[in-house]
Amino acid sequence: MLDLVRLRVLAAVARQGSVTAAARELSYSPPSISHHLSRLEAEVGIPLTQRAGRGLRLTPAGVLLAQRATEILGRVESAEDELAAIGGLRSGRVRVAGFQSVLSTVVTEAAGALRASAPGVELTLVDLHPDLALRQLRDGEIDVAVVFRYDDEPPEGLRCTHLFDDPMLLLSTKPGQTLTDHRDSPWIAGCERCRRELVGACEAAGFTPRIRYTSDDPLVEQSMVAAGLGVTTMPALALATYRAPGIETTELNDFRRRVYVATYGEPPDPPATDAFVQAVVRAASRLDR
Repeated sequence: MLDLVRLRVLAAVARQGSVTAAARELSYSPPSISHHLSRLEAEVGIPLTQRAGRGLRLTPAGVLLAQRATEILGRVESAEDELAAIGGLRSGRVRVAGFQSVLSTVVTEAAGALRASAPGVELTLVDLHPDLALRQLRDGEIDVAVVFRYDDEPPEGLRCTHLFDDPMLLLSTKPGQTLTDHRDSPWIAGCERCRRELVGACEAAGFTPRIRYTSDDPLVEQSMVAAGLGVTTMPALALATYRAPGIETTELNDFRRRVYVATYGEPPDPPATDAFVQAVVRAASRLDR
């Protein structure tokens, strides 16, 4: 049977990229890290590391085992939380990831409700893009992910609850505009990954947007629109907490994102996780109304 301490060491080496950095993270000495790696290689019977100059790097087998080790360790921590929470919500831990606009609305409302009803539960929140949040959920690094999709299919291999549809809006300085009204306008968009749906919607309308300004911050994008620098699209949820003076919005037909809360593994969820999911569902229903 693989030793959990040695798996933790391997995962730290993979994460930090060196024996010295892994030793610093785990508060071990570098020789102790090397010893655990050697013992782990003896357990599995194949090389997990190889020399690279003055340091070392993981072999393909080492990379694979490090990935599995991260998931295994996450599941062990979750199991410990489940055991601690068997008596109810007096204790436990919920690690939650969400995207910016849902964190500032639905998730924080749910977090406040959980804190009020179960103050003994340790709750952590982190702002992550849905792709990264789902990866960490599968790896056992978080317990709940609140994510969005632009198609009708929920993320595969997870237990997902649809919370609401978030319509996309065209932001400009004039009311009643359409995408085609701005085929020649300068556009404001996010990074390469975040602008794919905007570009796709414009191309479906018959043109390619001329992107002149780039920002992933909704407040910056709104300020640029209000200043007359260009136009953009934005989910309605992003305007729920702040709307810049001087901008006009038009809802775009057939362009929206679907928001889900996702957990991983076989049901039932640990009590604390289940309580948070239910709080998110309630908060989303109030927002939808």
